Amino acid sequence: MTFLQHLEELRWHFVRSISAIIILAVVAFLFRDILFDKILLYPNNPDFPTNRMFAWIADYLNIPSLKINQHPVQLINIQMAGQFTIHIAVSMIAGVIIAFPYIFYEFWRFVAPALYDTERKYARGGIFYTSALFFIGISFGFFLIVPLSIDFLGGYNISETVLNQINIQSYIATVTSVTLSAGVVFELPIIIFFLSRIGVVTPDMMKKYRRHAIVGALFLAAIITPPDVVSQIMVSVPLIVLYEVSIGISKRVLKNKQKAEINE
Repeated sequence: MTFLQHLEELRWHFVRSISAIIILAVVAFLFRDILFDKILLYPNNPDFPTNRMFAWIADYLNIPSLKINQHPVQLINIQMAGQFTIHIAVSMIAGVIIAFPYIFYEFWRFVAPALYDTERKYARGGIFYTSALFFIGISFGFFLIVPLSIDFLGGYNISETVLNQINIQSYIATVTSVTLSAGVVFELPIIIFFLSRIGVVTPDMMKKYRRHAIVGALFLAAIITPPDVVSQIMVSVPLIVLYEVSIGISKRVLKNKQKAEINE
């Protein structure tokens, strides 16, 4: 195929991906009550599963400070078209999240013809694993990091005379950015797989910087969680485990590359 033919092929993959996002965004827009009351605004409610779990742990361990979001953050809207604009923006974000497997599938269809047979073999199941890790990360961010962030940021005071009245746009931005960031972070094993395939990353390199990664995970957990050890550990441990899994993936990729070189 010529360069222009490749551009034309890419354009149609792009059009199909955008179409899927728009269709799913329209569906999300129509289900406003579920999208907001049952999902986005739910972590601010004491009945949210994570909030109830922390309340139970706090009562069991007799550590009241572990209770989170027992008093919902007061949300306000200060713009005439603010809520309508948020409704559209959130619907589009929901469309992107739901359509993620199909978007990656279209990307894969565009890239696959350029790969060698051995490369296709190594990438087999990539759509499933990439999508699974993304949704696991989304769930991790939404059910753990988001409630902790709302409790800490929404209840933080520099003075008793300053009342927190959170703009709904700020709240939505925090929830969506934290959730999407977690989804992207959980793609680390996939990223390491491809970087290891092209020789940019090696297991020895990742082992060398293991301590830095652990410190980074603890630092990130300290920022987004309340100032107590239990919640920080609950966030940092999965991140460290993810890094260790990535080391194992890099080892396997390097081993397969060495076997392939020997066979050649």
